[in-house]
Amino acid sequence: MPIVRATLRRWLPLAAAIAVLCLLTYVAVQQSHRSSADDPQIQLAEDAVRALESGATAASVLPTANVEIERGLGPFVIVYDGQGQPIAGSGTLHGHLPVPPQGVFDFVRTNGEERVTWQPEREVRIASVVRRSTTPSAGFVLAGRSLREVEARESNLVRMCGLALVAALGGSLLVAGLAEALLGTRT
Repeated sequence: MPIVRATLRRWLPLAAAIAVLCLLTYVAVQQSHRSSADDPQIQLAEDAVRALESGATAASVLPTANVEIERGLGPFVIVYDGQGQPIAGSGTLHGHLPVPPQGVFDFVRTNGEERVTWQPEREVRIASVVRRSTTPSAGFVLAGRSLREVEARESNLVRMCGLALVAALGGSLLVAGLAEALLGTRT
C-alpha cells in the first residue's frame, strides 16, 4: 500500500498538468476553428457594403447561387433595410429570407459590425457577420454560412483530446508506478 500512495503522490501533480495542457490545446484549436469560420463572410459583407455605398442595388451584391440554409453549406448574403426587414438575399430558410434577432441590428447600428453565431432554428447554426451600410436603401448586410462542418471538426477534436488525455494519464501513471517500484522511496 505504501507504493500506491507514493506513486499517486508523485503522479497527481503530473496528471493535473496533463489535464490542463489537454484542455488548453482543445480551447486553442476550437477557437481557431470557430474564428476562421467567419473569414468568407467578412469579405462578403465588406464587399457588399462597399458596393451598396457605391450605388449598387441590393440584388446585384448577392452571390449568384441561392442557399437553403437549413441544408446548404455555402455562403449567402442578405440585405436588410434600416429597420431590419429583408430586401434581397441569396439565403433562405424554408423559402423565406430569415431575420436575426433585433438586438443584432441594434448592436450593429452602434458598433458598425457584429460577428455572431446565429441559430434561426434547432439544428441550424450560422456563422454570420452583419455590417451597417450608410445607404438610404439598405441599412444592413448579413453574410453567413453553416457551422455544420466546423462543429463536426470540433466534435472530432473533443474525441482526439479525450483519447490523448486518457493515453497520457495512463502512460504517466504506468511510468510513475514503475519508477516507484524500481527506485523506491528513499528515506
